[in-house]
Amino acid sequence: MKLIELYDGTLFECQMLKNLLENEGIDSDLKDEIIGTRGGGVWRPAGGVKIIISDENYDKAKKIVNKFEESRKSK
Repeated sequence: MKLIELYDGTLFECQMLKNLLENEGIDSDLKDEIIGTRGGGVWRPAGGVKIIISDENYDKAKKIVNKFEESRKSK
């Protein structure tokens, strides 16, 4: 098993995706949760937080991410 970065986005986006993944039985963790939201004394709402998953779950997780991104574009 190898851990890989699946998604890079805002804290809010990554928390939403983490919930979607876990609802489908895919374990995930957030990386740079604190650093990504506040780095160098400057608030950075535009990204920097990453979702980490096992490479074994990549195909299923990527479909969930794609669906999430499509739903955000349609709004």
